[in-house]
Order: sequence, then structure tokens, then C-alpha cells
Amino acid sequence: MELRRVGRSGLEVPVLSFGAGTFGGSGPLFGAWGSVQVDEARAMVDLCLEAGVTLFDTADVYSDGRSEEVLGAALRGRRDEVLISTKAGLPTSDAPGSGGASRSHLVDAVDRSLRRLGTDHLDLFQLHAHDSRTPVEEVVDTLDDLVRAGKVRYVGVSNYAGWQLADALAAADARNRSRFVAHQVYYSLLGRDYEWDLMPMAHAHGVGALVWSPLAWGRLTGHIRRDAPIPASSRLHETAAAGPPVDDEHLYDVVDALLQVSRDTGHSVPQIALNWLTRRPTVSSVIIGARDAAQLADNLGAVGWTLDPEHERLLDAVSHRPAPYPHFPYERQEGFARVSPPLIASRAPQSPST
Repeated sequence: MELRRVGRSGLEVPVLSFGAGTFGGSGPLFGAWGSVQVDEARAMVDLCLEAGVTLFDTADVYSDGRSEEVLGAALRGRRDEVLISTKAGLPTSDAPGSGGASRSHLVDAVDRSLRRLGTDHLDLFQLHAHDSRTPVEEVVDTLDDLVRAGKVRYVGVSNYAGWQLADALAAADARNRSRFVAHQVYYSLLGRDYEWDLMPMAHAHGVGALVWSPLAWGRLTGHIRRDAPIPASSRLHETAAAGPPVDDEHLYDVVDALLQVSRDTGHSVPQIALNWLTRRPTVSSVIIGARDAAQLADNLGAVGWTLDPEHERLLDAVSHRPAPYPHFPYERQEGFARVSPPLIASRAPQSPST
């Protein structure tokens, strides 16, 4: 398993990591993800460790903390072999003060996560959402205190806009506080918005991407195909509304290309979609999830090989979507691209600058 540094930090993680959102699943959303309990979770941890996957990601909001509890039990006796990442900041109840990034909430949230996970420290602690109500200075000061107390080793964010992350990084630098090293983001062959603002910013400021939902809410498992209904077993029936809408024709075009590459290479559709992501700039780790051991074993086969240039070009082209302003001149006009070359070469037609 390839190891990578997270941004410009000393934190080293495997290129594939495991997302424990399916652990202990309950409720309409998380129950649809999966409901893996301790014995099966322990077996899945075994599979991960055998493959070199040592980073396990969860959140306090996943099944009201049950995901953390099941993960902690599955890792018991093996804490020194793994890295644990969790998130806080989304409301976990209707009680006043639940959610957000205030000092009171973050200190309590970390202590609760440590108890549920059965550990004395978190290797990576991430803010699950931006809190517009709490001063950024309070946020970075609190996180730095948690690092200095030894409860947290590294800090990151998730689902931030570019300006929000830039604001937090600037505040941390100005106050000499612990810096965000990771950004947990949605990124897939069906959702490449990360490339427009967040990827260039991550490259410039040394922030590594941890990719969530790399198979686009199950759309890229190979079970959804042109002119066929969504299988009854698909979790899309319950979870599709949680993600951005996807044009049907665009989905089918991408799936058709994945099926072609699958026929050519012998690799499964999920393996190809995951492998494509591991080769994108700034990506430190792609978080894979699974509802059972068989699904996990297939996803683990996404590494140890490389797409050939022809297949990579095919996937780049079919998944490309026109960029919004102010990005489209840099993508479509030669003069803009010459003065500010993109991290990823565009497949869009170019025209001379005006």
C-alpha cells in the first residue's frame, strides 16, 4: 500500500483509507449506508490491515456516535497499528449548543469521541462543517489547545468553501496556531467541482485531500447502467437526496466508459473509479466504505496497478464538465491558460484569447 504525506505535514497515511460510516448504522440515512456490528467490523479491520489500510475515519454524527463505538471496539488491542480520524461540528441533537465549532462544543466533542473510541488521542480531528457563528480566532485557538494537550495530533476540516479554509489558515498562521493539514472533500468521476477552487488552493497552501464518497453515492459501483432501473438493493433509493444531482445522460456516459475500461483491464468498475482518483493532484487518501467483507475486498483491489494513458484520457474526457466563471476563461482560452496553467490539463476545446 502506497503511503503519502497529508499536504505539507508529517502525517503519513495510506492512499486508501477506511470510512466507518457503515458501522452501527441506524436511522434513515446511516441505516441505509449499512449496519455493521462489532464482530463483522473486526473482520473488516483485519482485511484492511492485511492490505496495509491503517487509517480509519468516522464522525460523532454517524449513527449518534455508534460508529465510533463500534470502530473503537473493533480496534481494541490494535491501537498502535492504526491511525484514527474523526469529525465533529454537525449537530448531534436538538439541545442548545449542539454542533458548531465553539470552544465549549469542540472540547466536549473531542472528550466524548475519545471515550467512544477507547483511545487517549485522535491522530486527525476534523471540523465537519464551517461554523459561521463562531469567530475563526476562537476555533483555531481551541484546536491548538487540544493539540498541545495531546488529545489531537493533527487538525483538518471537511466541506469548506475555499474562502473559508483560506480564512482559517490565515488566522492560524497569524496567531502561530496549529494549521489545518487536511480537507475531507467530495470528489469523484461524477463530481469534479473540487478541481476548480479547492484543488489549486490545497496545492498552494499544503493541504491534503481525503476523498469521501468516491463512488458518488453508489452510482459508480457498476450496478447502475443505461436503460436499466436502479437495483432494489441500491442505497441510492434512500441517500440520493443527500448529494448533488447528477444528469442521467452524464452518469450513463461515465458508466459506459468505466465498463469499457473494465472489459479492457479486467478490473471492476469501482476499482477503476477509485484508481483514477488516487492519481489526482493533492489527493492524500481515498476513503472507501463497505457494507460487507466482499465489497471491501473488491475496493481494496483499486491499488497496486495503474491506468494506462489511453484509459485515463478516456475517463478524463467523459467526466469533464464545463467550468463556471471565473474558471472557464482559463480552461477555454489559450492566453489565460498560458499565464496561469491549470494543475490538470483540460479536455475542453480552446480558443484564442480576446
